[in-house]
Amino acid sequence: MGILCKVVDMLLLVAFMVMLVAGPLIDAQLVLPETTFPEVLVRLKQQYAEEYQDYLMVEKPHFFVALVWLELIFQWPLVLLNIYGILASKHWFHTTCLIYGASVITAMTALLGELMGSQKASDKLLTVYSPFMGLGVLAFLRGLVPNSGKAQTIGKRPAMAREKRA
Repeated sequence: MGILCKVVDMLLLVAFMVMLVAGPLIDAQLVLPETTFPEVLVRLKQQYAEEYQDYLMVEKPHFFVALVWLELIFQWPLVLLNIYGILASKHWFHTTCLIYGASVITAMTALLGELMGSQKASDKLLTVYSPFMGLGVLAFLRGLVPNSGKAQTIGKRPAMAREKRA
C-alpha cells in the first residue's frame, strides 16, 4: 500500500502544480479585469475557448463565475498546502487532501451537470473537464488513507487502544 500511496501522491503533485499555475493565470481572467493580465495570457485563454468551444468561458454564467471564485479563494490555498504537505511529508496532508477532493467533486458535479444537461458541450470540451472529476475523486480517496504505517500519536505519546479489564 505504501508504494501505491507514493504513486498517487506523485500524480497528485503533478496535478497540484498545474492547478497552482492555471488558477491565478487562466481561471482568474473570468473574475478579474483582463487588463490585469499580460496579453499573452489573455490570448491563450481566448485560443483555448475557441478551440474547445468552451461556452462557459465565453458566456461566463453566474454559477461558473462563483465556481471560479471557489477555486481561487478556497481550493487554490488548499493546493498550496497539499504541495507542501506532499513535499514535506506532513501528517495533516491527508486531511487537506480530503477537503480539497470533496470540494472539487462538489464543484465538478455542478459543472459536468451543466455541460451534459445543456447539450451545448462538445465531446472535446467534456474531455477537458472530466479529468478534474477524476482528480477530485483521487484526492478524496487519498485523503481517506493515512500517510504512513506509523502508529498514530497524541501529542508525544502513541495513541493506543485501552485494554479492557475484567
